[in-house]
Amino acid sequence: MARHGIARRRTLGQHFLADPNTARRIVRLAGVRAGDRVLEIGPGLGSLTVALADAGARVVALEVDEHLLPALREVLGDRRVDVVVGDALTVDLDRLLAVPAGPASWKVVSNLPYHIATRVVLRLLEEAPAVTGMLVMTQREVADRLCARPGRRTYGVPSVLVAYHARARMVATVPPSVFLPPPRVDSALVSLERHPRPPVEVPDYRRFVRIVRAGFAQRRKMLRAALRSELGARTPVVLAAAGVPGSARAETLDLARWAALARAAAGPAEGADAGERPG
Repeated sequence: MARHGIARRRTLGQHFLADPNTARRIVRLAGVRAGDRVLEIGPGLGSLTVALADAGARVVALEVDEHLLPALREVLGDRRVDVVVGDALTVDLDRLLAVPAGPASWKVVSNLPYHIATRVVLRLLEEAPAVTGMLVMTQREVADRLCARPGRRTYGVPSVLVAYHARARMVATVPPSVFLPPPRVDSALVSLERHPRPPVEVPDYRRFVRIVRAGFAQRRKMLRAALRSELGARTPVVLAAAGVPGSARAETLDLARWAALARAAAGPAEGADAGERPG
């Protein structure tokens, strides 16, 4: 960093992984094999990138900070890594993951910037079906939200939406000492395995998302009140049709109950053609 005049950019949430043993451990936990296509978001100074490339993966490293590129390329040496400059929240995913020989499955293995981790994970799940699995490192609290089950304090919108798309589990914790500079919080590794198809059916995925967001927008309110912003006067009818008590709160509903609400909100005509997927 000193040689290349690099200073950490706080606005990008930069904490560079600086321990090769941790990088190799991440690659092992991700099950990366020679020939796997791997997208790494935020390679930073390349510790994880090197471990992925040395495992034989075909790596695309997406980096938003152009100032890091000279140092990253120095660290990579002659390893075959496709370094792309771009923002994970706006980059054209279809173009980024396109393979000349035709459709291919991808893994995402990344140390994600904490402040965008949830949005990046949800975007990949919703918009990049070619990504069949992920192992992402993020703040422990964010990891808890991604993996939380009903009834937990951390259970919320990300928990429900992730469960719709994938099986999520926390596989390891990571101490601050392996980063430069060390963050003030612990980190965790979350594994996400995409479902072959969602475990529940909803007639309109976007409506399903709006209902879930409305339910959690005011967590202290009962659903008979919280859902009125989305369902209006139909709220009691929809709750009854879905078999959900009006006195229930959002954090008590599992994925199946949220899907039932989405089907009930659609009504018989819309609900008959269940199963619309995000496009």
